Amino acid sequence: MVSAEERLDAVFHALSNKTRRQLIADLAKHPARVNELARPYDMSVNAISKHLFVLEKAGLLERRQDGNTQSCALTPLALSSAAEWIEHYRQYWTSQLDALASFVEGHQE
Repeated sequence: MVSAEERLDAVFHALSNKTRRQLIADLAKHPARVNELARPYDMSVNAISKHLFVLEKAGLLERRQDGNTQSCALTPLALSSAAEWIEHYRQYWTSQLDALASFVEGHQE
């Protein structure tokens, strides 16, 4: 069984590559076949498939077999764990910056 930490690691790994981030943006518009996803990139279908595998492993997309072709659809629920993790630290840094601003404003008078 995969732990929450391992799933979070997989999501951040998937998001660490600009091609995979662009594939997520492409799939957010509409589901697409693998060859359609590969078309705008200077990559082979095989190379795009490797990126899609990383996204699939992270739970960010699902592939469906349609006869001889595979179609992909975004499953963004896995992004929620990353968003929660980022939000926790955004709150931390916001409070730290607010405290620094109060300190600076208090010493300017």
